[in-house]
Amino acid sequence: MKKIGFLSFGHWSRHPAYKTRTASDTLLQSIDLAVAAEEIGLDGAYFRVHHFAAQLASPFPLLSAIGARTSSIEIGTGVIDMRYENPLYMVEDAGAADLISGGRLQLGISRGSPEQVIDGWRHFGYEPADGESDADMGRRKALEFLDKLNGIGFAEPNPYPMFPNPPGLLRLEPHSEGLRERIWWGAASNATAVWAAENGMHLQSSTLKYDESGKPFHVQQAEQIRLYKEAWKNAGHQREPRVSVSRSIFALVNDQDRYYFGQEASGSDKIGFIESDKRAIFGRSYAAEPDQLIKELANDEAIQEADTLLLTIPNTLGVDYNVHVLSSILEHVAPGLGWR
Repeated sequence: MKKIGFLSFGHWSRHPAYKTRTASDTLLQSIDLAVAAEEIGLDGAYFRVHHFAAQLASPFPLLSAIGARTSSIEIGTGVIDMRYENPLYMVEDAGAADLISGGRLQLGISRGSPEQVIDGWRHFGYEPADGESDADMGRRKALEFLDKLNGIGFAEPNPYPMFPNPPGLLRLEPHSEGLRERIWWGAASNATAVWAAENGMHLQSSTLKYDESGKPFHVQQAEQIRLYKEAWKNAGHQREPRVSVSRSIFALVNDQDRYYFGQEASGSDKIGFIESDKRAIFGRSYAAEPDQLIKELANDEAIQEADTLLLTIPNTLGVDYNVHVLSSILEHVAPGLGWR
């Protein structure tokens, strides 16, 4: 049994083949897709966050809107770049969105990925401290975010407030109980996966990671997950960790599927550089007839190690087609793998 969700990058463009021509199209279709995904029995609706791009950026209005329109599906991000965030303001936004959804947020955060612009976080008013890299800054902000989510008072009250204060130091409001335990860290390396475990965050591992051994992607990712689980156990946390992996998986059940994704049936891992000095390995896409897809996915070691699978979707093809893509996995593939 696995939780299965979708992960949308939220693209839009004036491209004639796109169903998402504007930001409004993408936002409204994202809400509709989450509603439809809940109706077909999917477990999660997750969204990427990118700045300075024709993609989804500020996640909390979208997550709140989905929370108000749905009742059971998990709602999350994969991931929020903490270099751009004010951790305290983010605590307030996240708390409000989580309360609107009835406690269904699953927030993926990270130190960030390659950007559309040079040092984009500087435009948001943030600078690393002396001796600190931008990655260090992102991790520092993540720890502050986690700390303030605990709901412990830290701010000295004004002796002459506009409204009466409760006794003691004040915390940020609204506070959502339990949200601290539903924060995930997007890790591209084994070391940051271990760091996430030590700090009590769930693990999100995407379709790429740093190439640390030269082994196939799914093998390296499985090793990363096992290191994470071991570190979680060693840290002595009293709750169970969760791990998600992302995959592009398409069941070819009609001619439209074969037209869109048939050429990916013989895909393989790829090697590239997401930073000038960081060699990365990108996992293959899966596209095949359902019976063949089941055989291939059964050999993916990282999927076997994870409890949650996020299916990356072609959001530009519209809500109806993406419901078909997701339904095909639930109906024709998941049962054969024991996921349902």
